[in-house]
Amino acid sequence: MSELDKLINIGDVLAKKLLEAGIDSIDSLHALGSKEAFLLIRSIYDGACINHLYALEGAIQGIRWHNLSPETKQDLKEFFQSI
Repeated sequence: MSELDKLINIGDVLAKKLLEAGIDSIDSLHALGSKEAFLLIRSIYDGACINHLYALEGAIQGIRWHNLSPETKQDLKEFFQSI
């Protein structure tokens, strides 16, 4: 599909959502960051959940989202709850 689905945590479905949101490269995902990328996905896909946000951050860090630090997960959770 794209280079995005080569990233950890990013399967075909999330890669398609990223492309639909205008994020078409690994560099653009890194430049935006997980929160901004999530907001773009959320603007076109109401079903975007916190796991999408975790997956994006894990992809940027190059780790499985399950292995995000507790601090990072808490920060992302607070961000998610604020929107």
